[in-house]
Amino acid sequence: MNILPHVVFSRKIDLLDLSKNFTGLFQKNPVLIKISAIFVQNNGFSALLPTIIIDNIHREFLIEISTTKLKTTIRLYPVTDPDKTDGVKLSFALLAKYLLVVYPDLKITKSNIFDYTDDVITS
Repeated sequence: MNILPHVVFSRKIDLLDLSKNFTGLFQKNPVLIKISAIFVQNNGFSALLPTIIIDNIHREFLIEISTTKLKTTIRLYPVTDPDKTDGVKLSFALLAKYLLVVYPDLKITKSNIFDYTDDVITS
């Protein structure tokens, strides 16, 4: 079974604020990952980030950031459904690390990709 990668954070983040300062994320190794933009919905409760991964093949998909009063979650946007490869999971880890740097008081409360986030977050 291909479980959808996700990371849940300890509080709501302001997505409009995040989008104002977002300059994109890029990583070359071990997999090329490019997250170049963020599109926030009018209501400010969710955003989409077009993501490109190149490992053995080129993949494009959307990562969704959604917020409630109590938490923020990053997950695959349901309409896009790439194979859940190491590269796809690493893109989530890269975004999680970015959010933890931008919001130092943020904590990961749940995730099914801890194997990927642990390496990224401690490095």
